Amino acid sequence: MSLPLMPKATAVWLIDKTGLTFDQIAAFCGMHPLEVQAIADGEVAQGINGYDPVANKQVSAEDIVRCEANPALRLKLLPQPEMQGKKPKGGRYTPVAKRNDRPDAIAFLLRSYPQLSDAQIIKLLGTTKDTIQKIRDRSHWNAANIKPRDPVILGLCKQSDLNDAVAAANERVTREGGAVPPAPEAEPTDEA
Repeated sequence: MSLPLMPKATAVWLIDKTGLTFDQIAAFCGMHPLEVQAIADGEVAQGINGYDPVANKQVSAEDIVRCEANPALRLKLLPQPEMQGKKPKGGRYTPVAKRNDRPDAIAFLLRSYPQLSDAQIIKLLGTTKDTIQKIRDRSHWNAANIKPRDPVILGLCKQSDLNDAVAAANERVTREGGAVPPAPEAEPTDEA
């Protein structure tokens, strides 16, 4: 059985604001009835502010009224909405150890997938438009040492993300009436 957020604070609120029995509060909050009684007596949870489960959509006010009328009934936790595949917004973090590899990855994408837009490269690698432009016109401070290397091998992006970005770029180019450049061939590795 799932429990409400902050069970002790919820129990404090239910003790202060409702006429529920200790057994009902204990069952809802996942506590022992003696612990709930200790909270009510002020022996436990001193200084904890109550957490309103009704305002936070964990239980309905009607359910509390229903359970206050009949001590045999139990409160039911309302279903909580879940994060369904949503990624948090914000900048993309690249570990310090991999930041020096980013210009190599940008050079690889510019050479191998010219159909990718700057916005797609920014999203894939977590870089800036200014850095992409400097690598493109070879005015980057470290331009002499930049060697195009695959960002997937460097660990800067996932292969699936790269494939999705290339597919979207190819679709955009086709829609605009241009020819899609051929896919790059695999480069020989030094490990052979």
